[in-house]
Amino acid sequence: MSEGGNKRSNMPKGFKFNLYWVYGIIALFLIGLSFMGESPRGKEISYNEIGDLVKSKAIQKINVITNKNEAEITILPEKIADVYGKDSASMVRNPVLMLQIPSADQFTEDLKEWKKEYGNEDIKITYESESDYIGNFLWGVGPIILLIFFWVFMMRRMSGTGGAGGVFSVGQSKAKLFDKGSAENKVTFKDVAGLSEAKEEVQEIVHFLKNPKKYTELGGKIPKGALLVGPPGTGKTLLAKAVAGEAEVPFFSMSGSDFVEMFVGVGASRVRDLFRQAKEKSPCIVFIDEIDAVGRARGRNLNTGSNDERENTLNQLLTEMDGFGSNSGVIILAATNRADVLDKALLRPGRFDRQIMVDLPDVHDRQAIFNVHLRSVKIDESVNVEFLARQTPGFSGADIANVCNEAALIAARKNKMFVQKQDFLDAVDRIIGGLEKKNTILTRAEKESTAYHEAGHATVSWMLRYANPLIKVTIVPRGRALGAAWYLPEERQHVTSSHLLDDICATLGGRAAEELIYGEVSTGALNDLENTTKKAYAMIVYYGFSDKLKNLSYYDSSGRSDYAFSKPYSEETSKLIDEEVKVLINEQYERAKSILSENMDGLRQLASILIEKEVIFAEDVERIFGKRPWISRAEELNAESEQVKENSESSVSSENQENKANDETKDESVVEAENVKIEEKGHENGSI
Repeated sequence: MSEGGNKRSNMPKGFKFNLYWVYGIIALFLIGLSFMGESPRGKEISYNEIGDLVKSKAIQKINVITNKNEAEITILPEKIADVYGKDSASMVRNPVLMLQIPSADQFTEDLKEWKKEYGNEDIKITYESESDYIGNFLWGVGPIILLIFFWVFMMRRMSGTGGAGGVFSVGQSKAKLFDKGSAENKVTFKDVAGLSEAKEEVQEIVHFLKNPKKYTELGGKIPKGALLVGPPGTGKTLLAKAVAGEAEVPFFSMSGSDFVEMFVGVGASRVRDLFRQAKEKSPCIVFIDEIDAVGRARGRNLNTGSNDERENTLNQLLTEMDGFGSNSGVIILAATNRADVLDKALLRPGRFDRQIMVDLPDVHDRQAIFNVHLRSVKIDESVNVEFLARQTPGFSGADIANVCNEAALIAARKNKMFVQKQDFLDAVDRIIGGLEKKNTILTRAEKESTAYHEAGHATVSWMLRYANPLIKVTIVPRGRALGAAWYLPEERQHVTSSHLLDDICATLGGRAAEELIYGEVSTGALNDLENTTKKAYAMIVYYGFSDKLKNLSYYDSSGRSDYAFSKPYSEETSKLIDEEVKVLINEQYERAKSILSENMDGLRQLASILIEKEVIFAEDVERIFGKRPWISRAEELNAESEQVKENSESSVSSENQENKANDETKDESVVEAENVKIEEKGHENGSI
């Protein structure tokens, strides 16, 4: 590959058209026209001096230019010295005098009188009109030139290209090239925290780009493309850059929306140009971000009678991915968070051979991500990275970066020298719930209602085994909410019906507390009702947690349900689903009321503390209701990790002891062997 590239670079470059050359030719043409047809002008004289020239008989002929009201007077050769002077006679090359006349008719009448008066009838007079070449050209061709310049300017603006070529480069690829050794291509796997499983999958691509013969000699074929799938902010683009930086190969980066243009056929042309450049730079990596913008499944456009430009671009992309050989050294990486809407032809083997899942980071990955983003943040000893990782479940890499930035901003506003633990907690609260509205004025009744609502959530969740562990409860308004209860969601791999039922029951605890205390409910439970309704429908429709619809799921993993015009079940089944959802939610609501009735004293104590302090923590709830009899999943994982750590340390210490004992035994044997050699050497020398 490298030899072919060198040959191409050493070849003489041919003639290349440049639009600026056209501009230069037009400018030279205009300058040439400015000098065409213009005769050199002689000395100008006044109208009163013409009589003296007629009297001295120095005029040979007079040429009257009628359209300019000018007259050219040619002097006789023998009279040049008299007119111009003896000293300058030799310097005069054009013995022509220029005269401004009132009009041709008036000048003719005056000249006749001068001839009669001075007796000079030999003067020849002619009449002509000169053409204004420049004026005629500008009036005739000027508007056309202005239209051409305006058209070129507008086409350059519409094409979005400011480089040379303008309108002629509208079909060229907009991919940004990060060449080998460039500063932008210095990202490696060390800069990508977490994503251990995804990095293992892309290691094969890196190894192939570094050592392609190792695979091709055995008949192996490297995958042509890999699709990075995952939620937004998980590091898909960063992982693709790390692959290019690790392999030290050119990296083409382009967004899927860059292929879409207002002109028909431009998207397909840009796809062809992109792959042409990639083949010239091979081995290389082509990265297409947000490929769902151009790779959506065909046939979903409701306007089926039109020629969809996006489908034409997709067809060209499919053709190009099949057009080059498997060992050409061009590898396609793409990223999307909507893999369900992609065309099936794009995901088949031979195009995107594998899908690499870039999921949300777990607690260990979040800890590694925090360590990366905290390099540039001044923190003090109170900040525990492991604690921060456990306080941010469900956060992506971008969210963690935002937490670190918000914590630094909060500490700066408080004029702190270092970012402390509380700053990070405040940053998490602000990102999740919004900014505190401390200036919001609430009446005593509104404050009590909010306190009982949040105390209801805290009480019910504390009494349920599978409810998420409580962190704190506040009645300080945040965002659109008058109060909030903060929980630590447990990252379970498998969720049972008991987990979901306890979660729904804890969510309904706020409205249940309002009904028990005031005998009526308020609109403050809108978000709670929305969440519980969605979870209940998911339990019935998707997970099959219903006795009447047991082991049935109407979930469509292909994503085509968004385009369906009808439900995948009958009207009778729809009514049955609605009834099952109502029964499920009502049962959990009555369950929440029952739990609150049994713990009414604790509920009132929590509400009074909330009204007084506005914020309570899990320690305050524990003082009222006692310690929970169940340990959380996080505590269980911590205990298991500590046990594994102790076992590993004990195994390491035992190995060290064995190695030490082996070393001591080895030293003793070496000493004995040396003593034996000394004794043998002594016997040879004849000593005792």
